[in-house]
Amino acid sequence: VQLMESGGGFVQDGGSLKLSCTATNNMFRGSNVAWYRRGPGKERELVASIIRGGNTNYADSVKGRFTISRDNGNTVYLQMNSLKPEDTAVYYCNVYPPNRVLWGQGTQVTVSS
Repeated sequence: VQLMESGGGFVQDGGSLKLSCTATNNMFRGSNVAWYRRGPGKERELVASIIRGGNTNYADSVKGRFTISRDNGNTVYLQMNSLKPEDTAVYYCNVYPPNRVLWGQGTQVTVSS
C-alpha cells in the first residue's frame, strides 16, 4: 500500500491550497482517514480527521480555515484557506489513528509572510 500526497506549494499569507491524498488500493474505503503535518523543528501533529460516518474533527489551530473531505473512491482532500506562516509544514495523510508503515513522502506547504 502506498499513499501519495500532492497539491502542496508556496503561497503568501492568506492564500489557499488544496491537498489530495490517494491510496494505491481501496484501503481508504471504510477507514477513518486524517491529515497530519510536521512543521520545522516540530513533532508531527494531527490536523484533521474524517471518520467513516463523515464526521470531521480539526485541530484548534486550523478550525474554520481547513476542510477535510473524501470522495466515494480512494482520495481524501484538505482544503486550506486563509493560510498563515505557521501552517508551513510537510503535510501527510494516513489512516486514523496512524499506521506507521503507511507514512509517505508528504507534500510541502510553505506560507510566506
